[in-house]
Amino acid sequence: MKSLKTFLLTKSVGSYINLMSYWNTEKAFRLAYRLFSQPRAGRLNQLKLPTILESAKHETLSIDEHQVQTYHWQGSKTVVLLLHGWESNSARWEQLLPDLQLAGYTIIAIDAPGHGLTSGKEFNVPLYAVFTEAAIQKYKPQHIIGHSMGGITAAYYQHIYRNNPLQKMVLLGAPSDFDIILENYIKLLGLNHKIKAAFHDYTRKRFQIEIAEFSGKEFLKSSTLKGLIVHDNEDDVVKILEAQKLASGWKSAALVTTSGLGHGLRDEAINKKIVDFLLGA
Repeated sequence: MKSLKTFLLTKSVGSYINLMSYWNTEKAFRLAYRLFSQPRAGRLNQLKLPTILESAKHETLSIDEHQVQTYHWQGSKTVVLLLHGWESNSARWEQLLPDLQLAGYTIIAIDAPGHGLTSGKEFNVPLYAVFTEAAIQKYKPQHIIGHSMGGITAAYYQHIYRNNPLQKMVLLGAPSDFDIILENYIKLLGLNHKIKAAFHDYTRKRFQIEIAEFSGKEFLKSSTLKGLIVHDNEDDVVKILEAQKLASGWKSAALVTTSGLGHGLRDEAINKKIVDFLLGA
């Protein structure tokens, strides 16, 4: 019953946006974009943080009008930066952190735009990459690990910001092609061609890139970073085909597939593979 109500509500919202588009396309698009880009989960309460985040040193980076929350666990001189995904926050790394700490790494995690304790209501990959650049310039990590949308952000980041200290990158359950994400959203709401065209026009004007070109596979083709891609065959959020696309474009990366772990990929064996990869030559 709950799923039926959700389905009907979703389609009702889509129908409302479609109807609006015939007399005010711009207003209809703004609503569609807000629903697409504004996370509805993943926020944290400063007064009641998860234990794993309370154990970290906290620092806020000011970037233009944004306040970006960072978490710092001190270790050796080798630094690892962690980027979480959509509607999540830095607490998602709770199971991986002990393995990284045991290996001696200094660990930096940041909350994405509109997530955790970071300011804002809008999430997009280019903005997340700006936050990533600020963290990388400050903390000088040699390695970066991204889950889901944090993964595609890492791929986009290394493509745009070439002068960085990164040596290795791990992508967990990461998508490749933005047009797949957008198409799924359009199908979910049943949006019409006017709204779809508006998304393409907006992306072109704001980010100077065509949606079809916003592809992790393309971003990684010229990457010199050593890479590890981990994806579950039964991931129902980001299909395994997306990982295969990333691997086909990234010649210096290995693809590891799992079964039964889903999109979260929280597993001690996977944690060990990640640490072994980072420690390896």
